[in-house]
Amino acid sequence: MAHTAPRALIREEGRKAYNAAFRTRRTGRRHPLVATLMALPLAVLLLVVFDGWETVATQASSVGVMLGR
Repeated sequence: MAHTAPRALIREEGRKAYNAAFRTRRTGRRHPLVATLMALPLAVLLLVVFDGWETVATQASSVGVMLGR
């Protein structure tokens, strides 16, 4: 048990190096244009599956509300 502290420090340094190299944590917000491009395929899918403009309009309205925040 006396040698566990150095091991923990080595593991922590390894995690920091991995995170720095691969940037596993993202910071900031997604650009609104990217969010819109992500939502458009779902809107098209709803149009095709449910065959109605009301569903697409509802989805687009929801995305607009989210982007407006």
